Amino acid sequence: MSLSPSFSLKSELSLEVDEKSLQQWVVAFCIIRFDLEQGQLIEECYPPDCLDQNEELEISFNSFPDSVSQHHNRSSIHDCIFFFRIKRHKSPQTSSVASSEIIETDNKVYSEKPVGANMQKSKNNINYNSRFLYGFVFNRQRHDERLKRGGEQKSVVILSYSPYTSVFRPLLQIMGPLYFDIGSKALNYIAAYVSKWPTPVPGQQMELPIGNASLKVSLPPSHCLPSDNGLFEDSASSLAPLLPTHLSVPQGLFHDSDLFGAFRGLLLQLWRLWELLLVGEPILIIAPTPPQCCEAVSGLVSLVAPLHFSVDFRPYFTIHDPEFAQLNSLPEGSSFPPMIIGVTNLFFLKALRNMPHIISVGSPASNTSRSPFSSKSPVAGTPGQQQNISLRKLTPANFLNAVKLRRDGPLCLMTEHKEAVWTNYAAVTKPDTSILNRLIDAGMSPRVEESMSVVNNDILRRHFLELTTNFLAPFGPYFRPNTPSEASSPFANPPPLPTFSAEEFLGSLSARGPGKFLLKRMKSNWMDLYRRFLKGHNFLPWFRRKRAVAEQEQYKLWRQARIKTNIHQLIGKMSELETVDSFNAIERHLQGEMQKRIKLKLHSFSLFCAFHTLLCSMERETKTLKKYARN
Repeated sequence: MSLSPSFSLKSELSLEVDEKSLQQWVVAFCIIRFDLEQGQLIEECYPPDCLDQNEELEISFNSFPDSVSQHHNRSSIHDCIFFFRIKRHKSPQTSSVASSEIIETDNKVYSEKPVGANMQKSKNNINYNSRFLYGFVFNRQRHDERLKRGGEQKSVVILSYSPYTSVFRPLLQIMGPLYFDIGSKALNYIAAYVSKWPTPVPGQQMELPIGNASLKVSLPPSHCLPSDNGLFEDSASSLAPLLPTHLSVPQGLFHDSDLFGAFRGLLLQLWRLWELLLVGEPILIIAPTPPQCCEAVSGLVSLVAPLHFSVDFRPYFTIHDPEFAQLNSLPEGSSFPPMIIGVTNLFFLKALRNMPHIISVGSPASNTSRSPFSSKSPVAGTPGQQQNISLRKLTPANFLNAVKLRRDGPLCLMTEHKEAVWTNYAAVTKPDTSILNRLIDAGMSPRVEESMSVVNNDILRRHFLELTTNFLAPFGPYFRPNTPSEASSPFANPPPLPTFSAEEFLGSLSARGPGKFLLKRMKSNWMDLYRRFLKGHNFLPWFRRKRAVAEQEQYKLWRQARIKTNIHQLIGKMSELETVDSFNAIERHLQGEMQKRIKLKLHSFSLFCAFHTLLCSMERETKTLKKYARN
């Protein structure tokens, strides 16, 4: 969405800001200026005093490109939008990882405690304890030879705990130009509108009013958002890995990223990159500009949807980040922590030269674009003519160029930027040329190219969604909740979910195979990818989360069964021992709910009625036994 000339602020808008409601979406709005003598300075921040000194410093450094672009005419203005992700300095309060205690020993994962009263939570709970802070930046570079150093820079920044790029990018396209038109009043105006927005609903399409316009956005689903409080809002439909029928609803983070535009010159490498993401390998992405860099990182993260991506990622990383010193001081031969780092500074090629996987994306020529989003690299063709993307054939010249690139290594980017991948990773998955042949090249027409890019992104995203879903499908039985049978009492504790053993899982999978979809697209050593995934950094957090969601769903099923149970009929089928066991079980459920103060009135009332009925039944039986004893 671009700022329309017809956009205007409503005159009747009240400038009163509900800061509690504002926090559901935004932590703060900042105006940051690059001062020639003092460096980056936060001129304004709303709400004031919401950041500590370290956070202000880190946000300031991340809010500007590494260097002023030299690809503009004198007295010109260049705007760009990008975003960064930093660790918070204030330690969030966290609790257990899941609703139940999930223990891992000897490659086995099992549940120790049943899910119970900690099911209580707000349906649309906003996580204020996030470990990360996202900064969405509208940067303006104004070139004027009359000024010192020939120009000036300023950034409008939106800070949030949520990775809602689909919301904050279009919002910045309105807020950025508005600030440079009317000044600091823009912060109060935008804050007032945002504070009146409804509560975010993950996985839903929302309409958010802003002035006389409206942002129609789709939020990422809850199963791909972090949850530091141990409670998950994942729906039951996310338990079994099934391909969704409606792709208009996002299935993962950064569903709006331009995957095709970011990797247009590396499309054949996407399957190799998908595997690297699955197993959680460290990756360095280098691009000419911050928007291209962010688009590539967010595009990669979106590639493994619906898998919850647990590896740390930095869409725009600078040498001023506190973690750079740690990465730069790693001993020779030691492995890098699992991270996806996006950079534009070529210094990283030397500082992180031992990074095992390096990807170069984008084109320096794209800097001339006024578009705040990452621009697409030009492809030869007739303007306005639609044609299929032609895959680069293996010719002697291309082979020699590939050998030269591999021999020279990433340091060749110091002299000339090229799109390439440097890695020794041997992929198991074969590129699907039938998918690539469906992609459309719109030539040099920007308007047609933008619409074709949407089509191409849908084709690629649906394919990798299907690929990831089929890869995760063999784990489905471990997340299948048990439902109470007609012959059993719903007041007993539900049986635990199946214990997971890596060795048993791999043995069973090897015997039955991964399914036709994967067999057609993977080499004979497909088991190696599952082994790497089980040892990688994404598996255990994803498995724990899915396990917790399954137990929450199982708890709901058994609770519903208790509500619907006719206790009088059930007593008639019970033996004396079963009656006593049921009495004790109901007593435990009631005590648990009273201790946790769960607001489950219907369930509590049903339990109380069942408890009272069983108590009366046991009293009658006791009186009968005493009567027979006297006789």
